[in-house]
Amino acid sequence: MTTSEAASPTDSGATGTGLALDLRNVHAYYGHIHALKGISLSVRQGEIVSLIGANGAGKTTTLRTISGIIHPQHGEVLLNGKRIDRESPHRIVEMGVCQSPEGRRIFPRMTVQENLEMGAFARRDGELAKKEDFERVLTLFPRLRERLKQKGGTLSGGEQQMLAIGRALMSQPRVLLLDEPSMGLAPNLVEAIFDTIVAINQTGVAVLLVEQNALMALNVASRGYVLETGRIVLEDDARALQQNEQVQKAYLGIE
Repeated sequence: MTTSEAASPTDSGATGTGLALDLRNVHAYYGHIHALKGISLSVRQGEIVSLIGANGAGKTTTLRTISGIIHPQHGEVLLNGKRIDRESPHRIVEMGVCQSPEGRRIFPRMTVQENLEMGAFARRDGELAKKEDFERVLTLFPRLRERLKQKGGTLSGGEQQMLAIGRALMSQPRVLLLDEPSMGLAPNLVEAIFDTIVAINQTGVAVLLVEQNALMALNVASRGYVLETGRIVLEDDARALQQNEQVQKAYLGIE
């Protein structure tokens, strides 16, 4: 299904209660470079949506725009129907959107525990609630419990990815943005990370997943978008995208 054939967010009920995240005709720039050229996509509450595309297509820029690191020059970003595209990044975290960035970006000189505590910096709901979420994260990632006093920079790549996701979860997100969570990981760890993404989603957290491993990304998602040079060129059910000849040739390695 092409974007011209797909229903627009408004047509599909974007103004209703089911949408967690909604981007409408978003244009974003790096200086004079037009990076996003009218992006429209949505993530429903409790849904995993995958955004796939080649390097330089604009995937990370899309997440940075949602997170408030980049402000769009045109268009709107809405969280549960409320515009957030002019809010500061820390305010967007407070409102319920948190990103686990590409390359993990943990604090290497801080301990695992300190990294996780930093994830809760914007919360105002008291220490008891933070401790409960801290315990949930350690239950989700038992390896982190074993390394609480270890500096983040000494962890393996897989452990650092767990820490980055765990830190994001400490903010109590309603929408979790994941940027290349499998990058640089061994195959067995990739499977473990994706199993964890599904487990997080099953707690009610909506997930927007940017991932070069298109097959894995579409396996866990209900819907997907294909981004090319700043434009969405395909949008469909994840299973349909897996069967799409264009997607198979370009992203799944199937001739």
